[in-house]
Amino acid sequence: QVTCIEVVEAYVERIKEVNPLINAVVKDRFEEALQEARQVDQLLSEGPGDDCLEEKFPLLGVPITVKEAFSLYGMPNTSGLVNRRNVIASSDATVVSRLKQAGAIPLGVTNCSELCMWYESSNRVYGRTNNPYDLQRIVGGSSGGEGCVLAAACSVVGVGSDIGGSIRMPAFFNGVFGHKPTTGVVPNDGQFPNAVGVRSSFLCTGPMCRYAEDLEPVLRVMAGPGVSKLKLNEKVSLEKIKFHCMDHDGGSIFVSPVDKEILQAQKKVVEHLESDLGVQVQRVAIHKMKYSFQIWSAMMSSKDSEGQEAQRFTDLLGDHGKPVWPLWELMKWLVGMSSHTLPAIALGLTEKLVNLNLSGKAKLVSMGKSLQEEMEALLGPDGVLLYPSHPTIAPKHHSPICMPFNFAYTAIFNVLGLPVTQCPLGLGSEGLPLGIQLVAAAHNDHLTLAVARYLEKAFGGWVVPGKG
Repeated sequence: QVTCIEVVEAYVERIKEVNPLINAVVKDRFEEALQEARQVDQLLSEGPGDDCLEEKFPLLGVPITVKEAFSLYGMPNTSGLVNRRNVIASSDATVVSRLKQAGAIPLGVTNCSELCMWYESSNRVYGRTNNPYDLQRIVGGSSGGEGCVLAAACSVVGVGSDIGGSIRMPAFFNGVFGHKPTTGVVPNDGQFPNAVGVRSSFLCTGPMCRYAEDLEPVLRVMAGPGVSKLKLNEKVSLEKIKFHCMDHDGGSIFVSPVDKEILQAQKKVVEHLESDLGVQVQRVAIHKMKYSFQIWSAMMSSKDSEGQEAQRFTDLLGDHGKPVWPLWELMKWLVGMSSHTLPAIALGLTEKLVNLNLSGKAKLVSMGKSLQEEMEALLGPDGVLLYPSHPTIAPKHHSPICMPFNFAYTAIFNVLGLPVTQCPLGLGSEGLPLGIQLVAAAHNDHLTLAVARYLEKAFGGWVVPGKG
């Protein structure tokens, strides 16, 4: 009904209209995108039958955005690190290349936190990104620009990555869908920093979308041949899913208690599933979840099977420049002289502490392994766990520094390797998005995606900012 050029022009106009407020798109490629849209229209006007094109280019003409940490040819690839501000990508990351080959049209790259290791998307290269529902609130991180740009209706599909919740937290704070696939299915190459050693089995690349139905086709393209490991062609009967529900992590001292409104939203989901599908949602209390933050930290800094040490964050901070001394950077930061953000400096200072208690670390790693077995046994081939996406709704700017470990609610599933879909559940009393995580056993992504589509119909999914 509309031409591709009209669609791309509409999105370009939308970005120009709202980006000065939200600061999500940090570098655009509008001219190239419009040129690519014209080529799509040309192809459609002279091309073969629709079926053939749909098979070859499943995302033909779809405008997308890409987290700046991923290589997108001709675009900056700094990951918010000042020393990398002149780095321009000379090729495409594997997932970006696959999306382009499927016909998608990238509009530009979006903001992230410095080196993708914090849950507020703010850095010394591009500044801070603001939540479209309330500009005084954070967009989450590290794929924060991506969550924000989708919520503000500036893009259809986003490319995100997630090692501690970096897809799911921004999707939650911005009221959109985000999927962290089962570990090892979607390739991570072409992003900076990329995971090495043990972390390569925790980092996941995945889709972020405004609409639940878009997650699966985008995941198929991103996964390429690896998609055969997922059961996306299996028909899901929602009545046959064994639903489990956990309201909170059991009361970790490091993490905020879960907001009443988030608990209320989760309760409504349980009631709806029980009344509409006639299922019994099983309440569970998994004791080890209370140690989510400690388990994630210990596993992130452990050696891999070949004995390779985890990469030091301090070394990454020194990329394209001189070595970084976190204590010296803190002194410089206090007088406004550091080119790094406070969260990055703090992480550099604390990473040494994790290795001080080696026997305690080994215990936590083994606790993580047994938690993984417990989860796989609980979920089995047909189980889905409902769990909060975060203990609080989108916090105000800078406040995450006071509660730095709240990301444990998403991070634990990275080290467990499980697929998780974050699903929006409308807006709370302050007009900010609510949501829930849907978790399944490894390679059962099809279950969480099916439940997300179902909950979108029941609870309305994404809400236009300003309409709440």
